[in-house]
Amino acid sequence: MAEKVSGEMSEDSSDSAAAVSQDLRSVLVTSVLNLEKLEIDLYRGTHHWVPRTRRLFGGQIIGQALVAAAESVGENVLAHSLHCYFVRAGDPKVPVLYQVERTRDGRSFSVRSVKAIQYGQPILICQASFHSNQPSPLQHQFTMPSVPPPEDLLTGEELIQLYLSKPDLAEKAKQGLNKLLADEVPIEIKPVNPPDFYRCVAMEPKKLYWVRAKGHIGKGDMKLHCCVAAYVSDYSFLDTALLPYPGQRATFLASLDHAMWFHNTFRADEWMLYETESSWTGGSRGLVQGRLWRRDGVLAASCAQEGVLRVKALTTSAVTNESKL
Repeated sequence: MAEKVSGEMSEDSSDSAAAVSQDLRSVLVTSVLNLEKLEIDLYRGTHHWVPRTRRLFGGQIIGQALVAAAESVGENVLAHSLHCYFVRAGDPKVPVLYQVERTRDGRSFSVRSVKAIQYGQPILICQASFHSNQPSPLQHQFTMPSVPPPEDLLTGEELIQLYLSKPDLAEKAKQGLNKLLADEVPIEIKPVNPPDFYRCVAMEPKKLYWVRAKGHIGKGDMKLHCCVAAYVSDYSFLDTALLPYPGQRATFLASLDHAMWFHNTFRADEWMLYETESSWTGGSRGLVQGRLWRRDGVLAASCAQEGVLRVKALTTSAVTNESKL
């Protein structure tokens, strides 16, 4: 019999799972990151949310690959880094197989290689490294940006509702906004500096927003929170590079690679500040970096990604029409 893995909290969690009704559990735990074990080091994952591009969401594949890798290491080690290459677009109509290779087990570090496979071909190649915690007198980090707390900000859905309430909003724009509202994205976002929805003004390639998984996960297994953070880290990441270019519209965006480093413990179902910036674009590619901060100012994780950015210049009339929406 195939068994489900990675969706349960550890027994010693101080948050009792029995105290939380099933409908409040995060779908990221119960579905997206709950892989089916087919054989030793072989897993199958299904899909929850599919972007409007009709290609698999890269964060889902990264998160599921990390789940598979984490199943093959001991309880005393946690992921400290992962490096992924997206080599083919994922098909949302079929499951993904995850094949784990136990590359090395040392005294302090364990390395795993994971292939995400569809139709017999890899769509993602991931290497993850796990480390047993070792105290050190060397400790420093950047300072967390000073921003309003999430309780003082609107969610992405609430911002869309504000746009929809405008009496002069064009019908085409209403349809687009309602499609966004219909997306069942399993994470909640509160932008600190939300750009104009129609991107009529050039902005610095930086974003700040609070983010957390929808639903309850609990303290539980830190490995699971790392997998959820890996999922979250890819959401709305690459489009940071488009903020300085209001006269351009993306015709094709795709992640090429994704790297992540985990620094401190955290809970992915509690608000974290995601700070993203783009240091470079050129050659139809863009580079973005990100930092995930706990509310208490502790740096939880860092991310980096390069992606394809193909754009098309808007005509003057198109820019004028959009600015009037």
